[in-house]
Amino acid sequence: MCADKAAEKRSWISNLTRTCKRIFLILFFGQFLYIVLLKWINPPITLTQIESVLRGEGLKRDYVDISDIHSNAGLAVIAAEDQRFADHSGFDWKSIEKAVAYNKRKPNRVRGASTLSQQTAKNVFLWQGRSWIRKGLEVYFTAMIELVWGKKRILEVYLNVAEMGKGVYGIEAASNSYFHKKASKLTRNEAAQIAAALPNPKKYSVVPKSKYVARRSQWVLRQMRNLEGDAEIEAIIDARK
Repeated sequence: MCADKAAEKRSWISNLTRTCKRIFLILFFGQFLYIVLLKWINPPITLTQIESVLRGEGLKRDYVDISDIHSNAGLAVIAAEDQRFADHSGFDWKSIEKAVAYNKRKPNRVRGASTLSQQTAKNVFLWQGRSWIRKGLEVYFTAMIELVWGKKRILEVYLNVAEMGKGVYGIEAASNSYFHKKASKLTRNEAAQIAAALPNPKKYSVVPKSKYVARRSQWVLRQMRNLEGDAEIEAIIDARK
């Protein structure tokens, strides 16, 4: 009897192991296929957008092709969020080292160092939060979109899915909500205002401009001028290239 029970237990464990392997392979190839498909199609919805609806904040979004987004918007978010975007492979190690050092000195104030690639990976595939599990998955998805999508597509998706106000997602919805125009018509000042609020778009008002946005948008404009003429950045933000 004992031998039969032991054999039955081994068989059960073996079946469970095979089932888990099958599930893992299905999930792995499923997510890989999803990543590949998103190189050409837009994400149907994200976890952050679902949360926005459930919290009663609404969901304003309107995906547009990068050719329908003024280059001012791309330049502004790069200037505001990730000036080494054209140079890194998904992770800005210099900024990460600085953030780690800062957080050691001031543990009560957490400074991030997420690149546009990391933010895009988080916004499209994951949830908001700071758990180690989420950060680990973010590393994986960041590496994958850098490999499969490339910089121009990463920027295009970021500009379409990033939260840019309470219930406002993407540059087209933000442009319509704040300036009553299409993203293709955004001026430098308007793009800088939207980008200035990105650290916390629910807290910092774009229109009317909060003190933070008024101050930071001027800094963003200066950074935009500094980055202008950079051939690699121009190639990313110019839809014709």
